[in-house]
Amino acid sequence: MTDHRYLIVGGGMVADSAARGIRELDPDGSIGVISEDVDRPYARPALSKKLWTDPDFSWDDKVDLHTEETGATFVLGTRVVSIDRQAKTVTTDDGAVVGYERLLLATGGHPRDLPGLAPSDRVLSYRSAADYRTLRRHADANAHVVVVGGSYIGTEVAAGLVQNGARVTLVTPDDVLGGHMFPAGLAAAFQQRFVDAGVQVRTGRRVESGEETADGVTLTLDDGSTITADAAVAGLGIEPATQLAEDAGLAVDDGITVSSTLVTDDPAVFAAGDVASYPDRLLGTRRVEHVDNAQQQGRQAGRNLAGAGETYDHTPMFYSNVFDLGYEAVGVVSSSLRTVEDWAEPNVTGVVYHLDDDDLVAGVLLWNVSGKTDEARKVLAEAHALTPDALPGLITAD
Repeated sequence: MTDHRYLIVGGGMVADSAARGIRELDPDGSIGVISEDVDRPYARPALSKKLWTDPDFSWDDKVDLHTEETGATFVLGTRVVSIDRQAKTVTTDDGAVVGYERLLLATGGHPRDLPGLAPSDRVLSYRSAADYRTLRRHADANAHVVVVGGSYIGTEVAAGLVQNGARVTLVTPDDVLGGHMFPAGLAAAFQQRFVDAGVQVRTGRRVESGEETADGVTLTLDDGSTITADAAVAGLGIEPATQLAEDAGLAVDDGITVSSTLVTDDPAVFAAGDVASYPDRLLGTRRVEHVDNAQQQGRQAGRNLAGAGETYDHTPMFYSNVFDLGYEAVGVVSSSLRTVEDWAEPNVTGVVYHLDDDDLVAGVLLWNVSGKTDEARKVLAEAHALTPDALPGLITAD
């Protein structure tokens, strides 16, 4: 049996940040990382962003996080199937038993599959570097790719593909692409950018079933129409991978429940990243599936594994880049909320404030406005003192 002072289950960006957080306080304690992925930790956002748009964005220099610098020991392509909290061990799918003093669950989530289709070289859930490599081969062959889902991954992948020679059809349940997040005028402008780039956008539609053949993939939509393509990509979000924790008797509620110090109800077991449901100091209990949270929460979890006992006080931001536009946001960004729009140039550059039922700011969307996320966090922190008519001009676009 192998033993580690610190054992991390999951090999994403949380694992890298946690290992580095551990090393800030403990330069020598052994770190083990067990991951289902076949690659060491890498910068996941690059899979749908820079790797498609920047030919100089190399894997070794820009994407591989070089977590080996921490001295961690990696076991890749391996799944942890159980935790024995009393013995402080985990068991893997190949029967190995690994001991720990402190355990971090960074299991992330499992992507939602397309109905009736199993993942293959033609059917991608787009969660890993292996998925990127497969999709890149399709793009290089000028394939027709249907992308299902109009949120972050779906829109970024569709934009990356069409800019690299692929023919792209994008299917979204929104009546207008981005309509679940953005005000109507902004959503219309967002969709038009895709249309102008040559993406065929099928709005107001969901996939009901799919069939893979030797030559391609056929999707049947909820209006009975079909789309046949060389490959299909599912950008349908994830389900948090909580089963391991639940089987071990840990509290689970839309994620593994943790305290402000990221510890579960077992003082030796922590959780962080996509899988952790934690108390945000500004926004209450939430689970966040974005890179800023993975990096900052991962680092804090690592420090706390090493005994820091510090609260996680960071309210994370999220961002997206498609074509020549980019947006950043903090908090809840949803078209179901009332909005106050403050445009320097309508639907091109500006700030959108999303208000809850009490007319308090719950989220701030920065459209082609960079470097203002700290100001957005300040607005959220001071929300009770801000009336809607005080919001225009509060964050400037310059």
